[in-house]
Amino acid sequence: MNLRGFFASIFAFVACLAISIPAASRYMPIDEIRPGMVGVGRTVFDGTKIEEFKAHILGVLHNVAGPSRDLILARLEGGPLANTGVIAGMSGSPVYIDDRMIGAVAYSMGQFSKEPIAGITPIAEMRDVTALPAHRQAVAQARLQLPVTREGLAAALRTAFAWAHPFAGRPDDVQLLGPSAGLPAGAGAVGTMLSPIATPLVMSGFQSSVADTIAGAFKDVGFLPMSGGTMAATGQMETAALGPGDPVGVELIGGDLSLGATGTVTEVDGNEVFAFGHPFYNLGSTEFPMTRAFVYALLPSLSSSSKISSTGDVIGTFTQDRSTAIAGTLGRQPRTIPLNLTLETERGLTKQFHYRIVNDQLFTPLLTYVSILNTLSSYERDFGAMTYSVKGQAFVRKHDTVTLEDIFTGDQPSVGAATYIVAPMAFLLGNDFEPIEIDHVDLTIKTTEQPRTAKVERVWLDTVRTRAGDTVPLKILLRTYRGEEIVRTVPVTIPANASGPMSILVSDGSRLAQWEQRELHQPLEPRGISQMIRALNNAHKNSTMYIRLLAADAGGVVGGEYLSALPPSVLAIFEGDRNGGSFIPLRDAALGEWEVQMDYAVSGSRQLTINVEGSD
Repeated sequence: MNLRGFFASIFAFVACLAISIPAASRYMPIDEIRPGMVGVGRTVFDGTKIEEFKAHILGVLHNVAGPSRDLILARLEGGPLANTGVIAGMSGSPVYIDDRMIGAVAYSMGQFSKEPIAGITPIAEMRDVTALPAHRQAVAQARLQLPVTREGLAAALRTAFAWAHPFAGRPDDVQLLGPSAGLPAGAGAVGTMLSPIATPLVMSGFQSSVADTIAGAFKDVGFLPMSGGTMAATGQMETAALGPGDPVGVELIGGDLSLGATGTVTEVDGNEVFAFGHPFYNLGSTEFPMTRAFVYALLPSLSSSSKISSTGDVIGTFTQDRSTAIAGTLGRQPRTIPLNLTLETERGLTKQFHYRIVNDQLFTPLLTYVSILNTLSSYERDFGAMTYSVKGQAFVRKHDTVTLEDIFTGDQPSVGAATYIVAPMAFLLGNDFEPIEIDHVDLTIKTTEQPRTAKVERVWLDTVRTRAGDTVPLKILLRTYRGEEIVRTVPVTIPANASGPMSILVSDGSRLAQWEQRELHQPLEPRGISQMIRALNNAHKNSTMYIRLLAADAGGVVGGEYLSALPPSVLAIFEGDRNGGSFIPLRDAALGEWEVQMDYAVSGSRQLTINVEGSD
């Protein structure tokens, strides 16, 4: 071998070492960790400065009843930890032994612990689980009950995302690897006491009544709600590169309202970020905004100490929310749902609000509801008679637009208005046909500090004889909440082939829906997204009077479509196929339908019987 070839071989060997050795020694595998080792952790206790603390390794817990999940048990020391214990917001703080990362601080012994005993999620499990490419399936069981209450919201969160459970369910499920290093006999019980460290939930701009509903429900499932602001408001925005130990946020609502969770970065590999060491909600594949975060101070507590923090600018997207970590990509902009709301009051105030809502089956309707209700509560009174007139559109990608227009009045109409807007979103996002993407929502809400109600009191016809083919004037008398009388005249056309006894039904939207439900004997299930959106756009409104001309002619609903007055031969064919589930018989046929728009929320129902004479 010549000299040039020799040096080329040496350089190639050194290059291979440069590539392979750091990659092999960057992380310490679980089988090299021993009790008695002392690690160094990194986190932010104040501002943006990363500080170090010690982690005395006590042992490794192995959950033999589960999918071989490991947890490194350690006693933390240094900084304020002796006074605070394990701190909410530390989730994800990286720990190193001999400059090799072992994992992230992620579990604690719960409340009222005298020592900062923590569980460290191994870094290998964080990287392996978050690398899963599986597409997230819709959480069909996560149905948001409207209107939203604390109890209903807590139940939905627990049902859909019950992740805040101990590392192990029973002491016998836990195997302690290696000497106990001072742990008492039966140390497996420690696994049943270690739960994910509470995640600070920072809320900014919320009214107390709305904040209490959210805070109570989220606190029940592992979050620590607190009031806060945004980094942009403090003027302390950092521009340095994100690194291990830095605070990081997950934004749920952005814009003119802020709701987000904060934790700590464990690892940054290129533009890939790993954090928390436990799930945010264990949603699987996600598209949640990744933000910077700022720690103002620590709040020591005998119950649960926490970092007082805030979220900041969006710097990337969290694309994975798994059992051992959350992970995402720096620089990638998340797709959120813009909510644009214009509020017009009778006092002459006009204000525009812009919110960013995360794109998620459960969180999108919930956070839209919260944003609307909080806006109305902030600028209008919570109690006393009010009226809200809603007008807007929800734009659905690749499908028709959902039109929103109605009136809500009474003592707490804000709940009704928010529910009316959010219900279609929940309906569409929870469908079983195909994934739905809501592009954006535009709303205008006009307010009046008085009730605007009108009740149907009487209906009549001025004519004595009713003949087929005639158009007769139907008179409707309504009385407002102040006792004023309103008379509306509706021209009702009798079909040319009609004859015999008929009835004219004048009804508000809710009573008409009840009548239709009784007629169908079962819920009418849409058979596709187009039918769902059509049903939403045709839904009965509070501000509309509905008139139906009814006759005892049999019909049916076929494949989700109304067909009235069907011939006997056609009915016989459909009746023979009723077991297929696509045919619902109807006793009465609607020979005519009319609607009258009102500036009031209408209530009441009246029915008029007429006898139609056949045409000559």
